Amino acid sequence: MSSHSDPRAWTTPTAMAIPRGGYFPDKVQQGRYGPIFPQTPACYGFSILAKVVPGREENFYKHAKLVEKTLAAQPDVLAVLKAHYLKWVLFPIKGEVYMMYQGIFDTDFDKYTEDAVALFNSTGVSTVFENLEGWPEDWRQNPAACVKFFRDHHHPSFLEYSEHPYVSCEEIKKALRLKAALSEALDQMQ
Repeated sequence: MSSHSDPRAWTTPTAMAIPRGGYFPDKVQQGRYGPIFPQTPACYGFSILAKVVPGREENFYKHAKLVEKTLAAQPDVLAVLKAHYLKWVLFPIKGEVYMMYQGIFDTDFDKYTEDAVALFNSTGVSTVFENLEGWPEDWRQNPAACVKFFRDHHHPSFLEYSEHPYVSCEEIKKALRLKAALSEALDQMQ
């Protein structure tokens, strides 16, 4: 069930303290673009904080509507990302606007970034990150530059918690499909 060896690990809520810097010194895994952010009970994830190019704040709201509309038309368009959740936040710091982008997903960060770049390329949709200072202009052809941008702007958690640790999106969906099927079967028996 979960990616950990204990198939019942999901039954016990779990918290994990994460060392300063975001990596466990004795467990650093190298990916294609550098060290992989560690898997935690919440799966893999990141928290990016980057400055918005002045005057481009409205682009974020337009992009949010585009994503909403795209998902309404194609509910599985982001499925390749294996995202549990993604969260975009704009807020001011000393008179400037910053974006915080947080995500929790099932794959390591290198794969997530490669899949996201491929997704944007296949759909023709641009990324809202083009409105962040320092975003690589060649991002469509250069996933490594995207990963570098995210690593440079990542602020690691110091604690992560999950009520259902190490459970993938697919496992959650399977459990909900099973629940729906059992409910339907029980309804048929009455």
